[in-house]
Amino acid sequence: MHSGCFLPARRDMKIPPVEQLKRELEELAVRMSDPAVNRNVSEMKRLSNEHNVKKELLQSVEELTRAQQQQEETTALADSEEEELRQLANEDLERLAEEIKHLESKIEDLLIPSDPLDSRDVIIELRAGAGGEEAALFASELFRSYSRYAERQGWKMHIVNKSLSEQHGFKEVIAEISGSDVFGVMKYERGVHRVQRVPTTEKMGRVHTSTVTVAVLPQAEDIDMIIKPEDLRIDTYRAGGAGGQHVNKTSSAVRITHVPSGTVVAVQNERSQHKNKEKAMSILRARLLEAEETKRQSTTASERRQQVGTGDRSEKIRTFNYPQDRITDHRIKESWSNIPAVMEGEWDDIFNALRQADRELRLKQAFHPV
Repeated sequence: MHSGCFLPARRDMKIPPVEQLKRELEELAVRMSDPAVNRNVSEMKRLSNEHNVKKELLQSVEELTRAQQQQEETTALADSEEEELRQLANEDLERLAEEIKHLESKIEDLLIPSDPLDSRDVIIELRAGAGGEEAALFASELFRSYSRYAERQGWKMHIVNKSLSEQHGFKEVIAEISGSDVFGVMKYERGVHRVQRVPTTEKMGRVHTSTVTVAVLPQAEDIDMIIKPEDLRIDTYRAGGAGGQHVNKTSSAVRITHVPSGTVVAVQNERSQHKNKEKAMSILRARLLEAEETKRQSTTASERRQQVGTGDRSEKIRTFNYPQDRITDHRIKESWSNIPAVMEGEWDDIFNALRQADRELRLKQAFHPV
């Protein structure tokens, strides 16, 4: 009866027919069996992800079709003259309504174009902005909070480079985070974080405002960014600051300049020049990839407007108001209390709200394109 497409509760959601999904899955399987595609790791990964999504979508559409058929058949029984039969039918209709609602929501998620970068590991960069020493201290606290959250998620975090202030805050800190869907979660942290509080050095009890800039870059793969050796200028020098006699006596620090773009990356945290160069190249590729993504998104302004996680580094995204124990995210206009818990890594409520807001915006874009 419902062999093709059907009309779900959301009349604006166009669901592909079962036959079309089966045909697309067969075409993907043929492409994945091509020896040339098998040798291309990046393309194989992309096709595999697309195949998995299509397969899950087909399964959900078939389940929704069955549930709608059952709903139609059960509706007829709800008009039965037998009271017991009517009661059972109404209970089934209640259950089926919930099941259909769940399946429609799942199908919506599967139909929204996913960000292929969401599964990537990230390079996260925090820099103290306005506020001097207080900004550096908050940068270190925010970084620690992210570290605690990463631990809770089972992610691995490794500091690549850091620059300390007089009171051992972070003027700048760059770290790698690896794990499951790291960029998909952490991308919402990109932008300027403002903190309002009384610094420990403030004798008059006045509230100061400081800022920290956070950049979250998806790790670039070799296939994403081909960098010509002749476009690089590589300098080595002695590492400064803490790190023991070894790093200070040898030219282990590395500075790489990408001449065409003027992008400069310096790393000195590792003990060997080779390791520092490796980390610097990783950061350089990520920054160049971010520049490419920003350029691409600027050509599709509506796409950028419809995503919560695409704010650039100059956008003020959040305020931590300590006197009022309030964290406000300005993009979705929501607030939360209990700053101490968040600074211990309890970000779930905030991240879930951001993901949900982003989902709603992407749904709107998918079904009501500008």
